[in-house]
Amino acid sequence: MTEQLSPYEQYPHSYAALAATHQGHPTATVVALLRRAAERALLEFPERDLYDQARAITTGTAYRLRIAPWTHA
Repeated sequence: MTEQLSPYEQYPHSYAALAATHQGHPTATVVALLRRAAERALLEFPERDLYDQARAITTGTAYRLRIAPWTHA
């Protein structure tokens, strides 16, 4: 049986999949895909973060993905 990932845990997997398949693609295309993945994972990244992630993917540059867990105060 395959372990189900929480929406929060899915984003790094989506990011890695895009990094493996979208190097050289237009940044705007990758931003849109990252935004969709973030929405599915219930994450809200600032537009600049999505752009930085997309640029790293399209150029093949290393990027340290940082996702802090949301806590209800």
